[in-house]
Amino acid sequence: MLTCASHAAIGVFDSGVGGLSIAAAIRQILPHENIIYVADSANAPYGGKPEQVVLQRCQTIVEFLMAQEVKLIVVACNTATLTCIAKLRALYPIEFVGVEPGIKPALNVSQTGTIGVLATHNTIKSQQYQQLVARLKTQNTVLSQACHGLVEKIEAGEFDSSATQMLIKQYVLPLITQGADQIVLGCTHYGFLSRQIRGIAGENAQLVNTSEAIARQTLAVLTRNEMLNSSQQQGQTMLFSSRCNPDFLAVSKLLWPNEIQQAHEFPH
Repeated sequence: MLTCASHAAIGVFDSGVGGLSIAAAIRQILPHENIIYVADSANAPYGGKPEQVVLQRCQTIVEFLMAQEVKLIVVACNTATLTCIAKLRALYPIEFVGVEPGIKPALNVSQTGTIGVLATHNTIKSQQYQQLVARLKTQNTVLSQACHGLVEKIEAGEFDSSATQMLIKQYVLPLITQGADQIVLGCTHYGFLSRQIRGIAGENAQLVNTSEAIARQTLAVLTRNEMLNSSQQQGQTMLFSSRCNPDFLAVSKLLWPNEIQQAHEFPH
């Protein structure tokens, strides 16, 4: 395994801005760590791409982050984690932390025995997701809902548009009708629509978001490997995007205010 200086940055990447929810959670519990975030916005979402394309993009990003000498890489994308993280671990000598839909914690607290999962098409159709559901559901019911178009709305900063509201209703209401009392946000982007989803689900269901759990796992891995930054200075975040334009920067600043100041071009 690659050994890096403790003051090296944590690498975080996603197909777009969704993983900023993970980066912000990491910042919350690890305020002194530096973060390098890569948004592959020119190729978002990964949820509709062939698996080989997603793997190629992940490899490009991982190699870029390793060139920046990061000490750990967080794959802040459910699709990339489920389809690619095992291959990435086999290919590169660095620690990876991944994300997966919070099906287990949702089932643990469900009163009806029925939960709903909002995710991308590729996440739901992946063999890894299907195995996860089969392993955990036992006598319970897991309703999987592919949410075509939601990632694009978030990437465009359309959080409260009528079109976004219509999509959320289209995806959430059938889950509520079928008795789901827990709604799992199975894509890191969807955390930025928590308020809107709650508004439609009402008192019928609680939301399950794994961002905080991923941040705690990042802390655990750094602690285990004695790689925590000993500096008492506030950590810095560098943002890279494969679609580095003013609109991307504006949405990023909106999603993570007071942290994002500028964005840098990532080769695509």
